[in-house]
Amino acid sequence: MTGVEGARAAVVSPRISDATLRDSAHMAGVEFGPRDASAIARLLVATGVDLVEVGMVSGPGSKDAGLVLATHEEVGPERSMTLVVVRDRRQVATALDEAERLGVRHVMYSIPTSEQHAVLKLGTSSAKLLTALVRSAVGQAKERGFHVTFSGEDGARTPAARLVPYVTAGFEAGADRFRLAETVAYLSPWQMEKVIGDLTAIDGAEIEIHSHNMLGLAVANSLAAVRAGAQWVSATVGGIGERGGNAPLAELLTALRVIHGDTRFDLSHLTELSRLALRGARLGEAFQPGPTTAQAFAYELPGQLTHPEAYETLPAELVGNTRELKVRTRLTPALVGWALTDSGLDVDVTAFTPWLAARQEEAGRPLLDRDAIRKAAVDFTAA
Repeated sequence: MTGVEGARAAVVSPRISDATLRDSAHMAGVEFGPRDASAIARLLVATGVDLVEVGMVSGPGSKDAGLVLATHEEVGPERSMTLVVVRDRRQVATALDEAERLGVRHVMYSIPTSEQHAVLKLGTSSAKLLTALVRSAVGQAKERGFHVTFSGEDGARTPAARLVPYVTAGFEAGADRFRLAETVAYLSPWQMEKVIGDLTAIDGAEIEIHSHNMLGLAVANSLAAVRAGAQWVSATVGGIGERGGNAPLAELLTALRVIHGDTRFDLSHLTELSRLALRGARLGEAFQPGPTTAQAFAYELPGQLTHPEAYETLPAELVGNTRELKVRTRLTPALVGWALTDSGLDVDVTAFTPWLAARQEEAGRPLLDRDAIRKAAVDFTAA
């Protein structure tokens, strides 16, 4: 047996989940519609992708309801998974109510595991609270009959002494799968292999890798995770996604074919998938990953703008880039307030925000940055 043949034989062919309709859909300024969701989901399943991740739910009235329902109608809820934000027991209960209303059967819990993200989102870095939270959240979902994947948000920067007990607790509570989220691109392939190896050593663990591409290593890290025993890989069409993009589906599947001889997937749909995703995302003819692009340090969540160090592999200024707001309709007073900071404009943000949202709808949802919001504020005050 040759070295290449030995490598192919040693690696278990991973199952693929695609996060285009969740991660890409929440990239700053990107908003897919139900028609986009239907077309993309249909081609993903035709390609051989096992699971279509669609939408995000944090409580009642999810803005992604249209995407979720369209995906369910196209490929069925059994082939779909929806992200559920986890903050505390009461919030999880309301989020699961919404997931049930939408017909979701498979939830993916987003839980911050690094100390930095836990402090920002849970108010404490306590590892004990983190363990209690995952046990509670998983138990709530399993009681309702959901299939449960739980994540380690910013898991790549979470030390093993903190991460392994958390993952163990999740599986003990009944979770079906754990996703390591390389929220902030951080690891080399050989480091990734070690991190995943620590997790696959947990009894009964089913592990997924979800990498971001700021360092251009998302596919390499995904393959390293598979080499270490990960059974699932998460990707996006064209690599479209937050913070420098995600592991691009086409490159991942072609790498699996060339390197591991994996012929399970129908690659003939990949080019059309990329065209559909780029058109729906309004990104032109191509999306480029990495730290020098206009989208690399663009955000639409105020927390990412006020605490960029929690989300950035390296600061924008280091590579001559700039941090910017990009949004279409996901406007909030906090986001608008950030845009108006130090502008010298005296604007009632609570009144201006719905006014701006209505104008966006009338104008066809053009992309807004900080300067555009400030110009709109001038129009608002003059009205």
